[in-house]
Amino acid sequence: MRGSDYATLMRRVRQAGLLDRRLRYYGWKTAVTAALFGAGWAGLWVIGDSWWALAPAVLLAGVFAQLAFLGHDAGHRQIFATRPANHLYGLLVGNLATGVSIGWWTSNHNRHHAHPNTEGADPDVSGILAHSGERALTGKGWRRFVFRYQAWLFFPMLLLEAGSLHYSSVRAVLTWPIPHRAREGAFLAAHAIGYLAAVFLVLSPVKALVFIAVQQGLFGFYMGCTFAPNHKGMTVLSEGDNTDFLRRQVLTSRNVRGSFLIDTALGGLNYQIEHHLFPSMPRPALRDAQPIVQRYCAEIGVPYAETTLLDSYVQALTHLDAVGRTTRLA
Repeated sequence: MRGSDYATLMRRVRQAGLLDRRLRYYGWKTAVTAALFGAGWAGLWVIGDSWWALAPAVLLAGVFAQLAFLGHDAGHRQIFATRPANHLYGLLVGNLATGVSIGWWTSNHNRHHAHPNTEGADPDVSGILAHSGERALTGKGWRRFVFRYQAWLFFPMLLLEAGSLHYSSVRAVLTWPIPHRAREGAFLAAHAIGYLAAVFLVLSPVKALVFIAVQQGLFGFYMGCTFAPNHKGMTVLSEGDNTDFLRRQVLTSRNVRGSFLIDTALGGLNYQIEHHLFPSMPRPALRDAQPIVQRYCAEIGVPYAETTLLDSYVQALTHLDAVGRTTRLA
């Protein structure tokens, strides 16, 4: 019976036309984001060597995150019907515009989707934070310190997230067997050269370094804040768990109640349950899919988690603190 649950839900969603491409949406979304990207860099050149140049840095932090959301959608093949078209789009908004490798992102993120919140399988729960008491107790030295105080360190560490994304991208291009390695590397190099030239040709060295710290720090902070509500504090599965696909995706994910502002700010990731169930579903269709999924989960008795943005952070931090406390009791 359980094996047919997802097929039934898929049939309802497909019949509603929610897996159809939304090229018009992505067309205007891309145009608006590209215009803001251009406005940010133009603003830097107009303002010149002044501390007021930090205003474009803040704007570009937000624009980089919006570009990353578009790259995420391309990585899931939400935009175009063919893999090459989505890959090229991802190269432009990812590697070239933001300095994040679409090849690395897709590979890493697909592993997360296949095994969300699963110890030993999901790369998102194998990083610097501990999501279970068992993993927290394995920490030694500085890692144990981080695990212990991770709820307090979480938001400050997000300021380093952009650096982590860039480092992982370069490492993947150099060492991972990702497709089109030379192309990926060329686009990443073009981003680095163009970004640094645009900043250092306008600003004095000190102002340039502050600009980069602000822009990259806020970019990473924004990205981390959009990821935090999705899975932290939800069910953590053990390695080798054989929960069926539908329940694995729903029980490990949390939705944030949407509005136009929330949908835009979080790049549609506030519909995390629907996104995990249907990764290739175009972003604007997720809102329409939610009531279908929510009703179906009620029919088959699967808990469906949804809360406000603020409460999602409270739940995530409470969970991280509870896990961290296990190191103090050991």
